[in-house]
Amino acid sequence: MIAPLRPVRLPANQPTQFYRGGTAIAAFRSAGAPTGSTGRADAFGPEDWVASTTTLFGHSTEGLTRLPDGRWLRDAVQADPIGWLGRRHVDAHGTSTALLVKLLDAGQRLPVHFHPDDDFARRHFDSHFGKTEAWIVVGTRDADPTVYAGFRETLDARTIRDWVAEQDAPSMVNALNAITVEPGDTVYIPAGLPHAIGEGVFVVELQQPTDFSLTLEWRDFLGSAERGHLGLGFDTALQALDRSGWDAERLAGLIRRTAGVTESRSDLLVPDSRRFFRADRLRPATPLAVDPSFAVLIVSEGEGRLRTEHGEVYPLSTGDTWVVPYAAGELELDGDITVLRCRPPAAAA
Repeated sequence: MIAPLRPVRLPANQPTQFYRGGTAIAAFRSAGAPTGSTGRADAFGPEDWVASTTTLFGHSTEGLTRLPDGRWLRDAVQADPIGWLGRRHVDAHGTSTALLVKLLDAGQRLPVHFHPDDDFARRHFDSHFGKTEAWIVVGTRDADPTVYAGFRETLDARTIRDWVAEQDAPSMVNALNAITVEPGDTVYIPAGLPHAIGEGVFVVELQQPTDFSLTLEWRDFLGSAERGHLGLGFDTALQALDRSGWDAERLAGLIRRTAGVTESRSDLLVPDSRRFFRADRLRPATPLAVDPSFAVLIVSEGEGRLRTEHGEVYPLSTGDTWVVPYAAGELELDGDITVLRCRPPAAAA
């Protein structure tokens, strides 16, 4: 008899990266966690890939989440996609979870980079998915926490090619909109949009399940232009870049400020993001029913309980990360707790 699928509490999963960070992840995971469950706090563990069925670009297994029974989550989902994802999701997306969630702690400013859309990824990487993403700010350390998104003015292709050839980082950064953020802010980053996260900003990142980053500012981060353009050459890679200008009105369509929202269930992201992923913040003033879905849960504050429709009860506390299969059914959440629920796009009825 096959055991029923249940929610699974996940340990940290921090593949080594090219930029510094990780102390905020370690502190977050250690808040109320049992001994041995803290994240890496070394210089180059700035990303925790939660419930990941995605690998680092060019790697076979690095980045994948391993379940307590020793299997990769990717293999478990492929063995029982209906149980993990639900029939409608499988009909729409096959055996892919269609989602990657990360904890990302920027110990330094990230380089200016962008990601391909689905069409570009299909043509050049043989992938069904590009890499649209969104950030939920959960913590900041610096006096002026900043993220960067979109060029302030429309730029011609030659100007950008010259900046890349000369590795003119100041010009690249100064050309972007600088956005001051605080916990509760969310920023949607469509594919193609140039962007960076500033030092001291700690986010939960939702994205399509790929690792396609095209990096304009590669010299002080990646060490080679090849890693910046992922083998495509910059003439090809730059075809995926959004060179258009984003004024304040246009930029406002990417941002939500949710720190003052007190509802028990709050949608966190702008409507345009919903065809790629969903995120809501759950604060159960009374026991809160949660519909069946494949989901990643990030416990951002407090302590509480998660009950499945099959009768299991799981304690939750600050810093926990969970993967929930569709087959766990309707859930009930209660306690003095705040949970970020991250999900793939809704499949059509």
